[in-house]
Amino acid sequence: MESPRPNRGYLTTMFTCRCPRCREGKLFTYPLSVRMKRNMQMNEQCPVCKQPTDIEVGFYYGTGYISYLICIVFVIGSFLLWFLTIGFSFKDNRFLGWIIFSCVFLLVIQPWLMRFSRVLWLSFFVKYDPDWTQHDPEDPERIIKEQMNNW
Repeated sequence: MESPRPNRGYLTTMFTCRCPRCREGKLFTYPLSVRMKRNMQMNEQCPVCKQPTDIEVGFYYGTGYISYLICIVFVIGSFLLWFLTIGFSFKDNRFLGWIIFSCVFLLVIQPWLMRFSRVLWLSFFVKYDPDWTQHDPEDPERIIKEQMNNW
């Protein structure tokens, strides 16, 4: 029996916030929302392949670095694009326009960016398994149930 293979690649999996192991299951309990507590609530395991989403206590602290790096790349990219198309001048507020545009854009995408950072971070540690139906997910060895969500 051949294992089911999704029609999505790595980038599509990451941008749609799906499980990096099976590329099918949705990792988050609720749809994207501006309510942060609800927006960041993840399933304990992938609903399709049963891959645990919390590998160890404090696992997602590294997502801050990922989110920061993505924001820096956006700011540098938007700076270059703005400079090449519109230009900068302190006399007519073009620089201020770029600052306001960048801040508003980063504020608007922040809920999605937080999710994307988590999925990207998880994908660094959980690899795609095309035969996931024949293998059980790896058992996270550093999970202490009593310490989960203790921050």
